Amino acid sequence: KSDSDTYSCDIGDAQSRAKLVVQEAPVLFKQELQNEEAKEGKQVKLTCELSKPDTPVKWMKGDTVLYASEKYEFKQRGTVAELIIRDLKSIDA
Repeated sequence: KSDSDTYSCDIGDAQSRAKLVVQEAPVLFKQELQNEEAKEGKQVKLTCELSKPDTPVKWMKGDTVLYASEKYEFKQRGTVAELIIRDLKSIDA
């Protein structure tokens, strides 16, 4: 995307210009989240893999956006995004 700009070819007395627009490829899931089962009081790690590294990820439970806390930890390395849920309770299902 950062290559988008106006380019020119200059031969001294004349110049030719062209505008280049680079369309960003959509981010896709290379590996989607998988269903998990875990025991109450334990922790679980949910993992997905994206087609583009360091893509911003928003984690949600139902319609509620999750934020980093003692309960929720987010990790992201390259194309892999992880959500760790600690001290599981039945309401975490």
